[in-house]
Amino acid sequence: MTELARLKFYATQPHSCSYLPEEQATTLFLDPSQPMDAQVYADLSEMGFRRSGDHLYRPHCQRCAACIPARVPVAGFTPNRQQQRVLKRNADLTVQAIRPSYSDEYFDLYQRYIEQRHADGDMYPPSKDQFSTFLIRDLSFCRFFEFRLDGRLLAVAVTDLLPNGLSAVYTFYEPDEERRSLGRFAILWQIGEALRLGLHAVYLGYWIKNCRKMNYKTQYRPLELLTNQRWVTVN
Repeated sequence: MTELARLKFYATQPHSCSYLPEEQATTLFLDPSQPMDAQVYADLSEMGFRRSGDHLYRPHCQRCAACIPARVPVAGFTPNRQQQRVLKRNADLTVQAIRPSYSDEYFDLYQRYIEQRHADGDMYPPSKDQFSTFLIRDLSFCRFFEFRLDGRLLAVAVTDLLPNGLSAVYTFYEPDEERRSLGRFAILWQIGEALRLGLHAVYLGYWIKNCRKMNYKTQYRPLELLTNQRWVTVN
């Protein structure tokens, strides 16, 4: 563990919550002057922190504790029947790890994904600046995992490779390929990759019980939730 006590953190002013509109959210950020070190990031991920662009953060709300960090301990994971079908349907895809960079191919896919799947979210409308600020960071531990079919880009899983696991930062994919369940497949692939690398877990971000868009995270079992500063297994 790094000496976390020496790190500085800053809290935002309360603002509208992106997930629960009736709530006010406060976010705790690691001091942006702190270098983005993989070990610091890994240690903070054990405490429920996530990365967005150049920032490590976690919810720090006064009245609400609905955002619960979730991870899949990969050694105990066995795909269910539905997940096995997803893996089979996508067995024809190739996967390649790429360092983050901008390309029109990436942005065109991202734009279609946001416009068709998340037009009600805070990333709509998509822009090149927003895409780059969010995902194109020069970080040694970040990878774009490209999923292609005969050279055609179908999905990109933006993933951080940490000493304690893989952090699934964001995945965007071809919205017209609904039959493939590409979002689910990307998580299943990352679980398999973490197992191959001998890592403990895939970090899925926050699970919110009353947020329908977060329900998919409970489909991966066993699941560990960070509750009262302890990771608790949900079988």
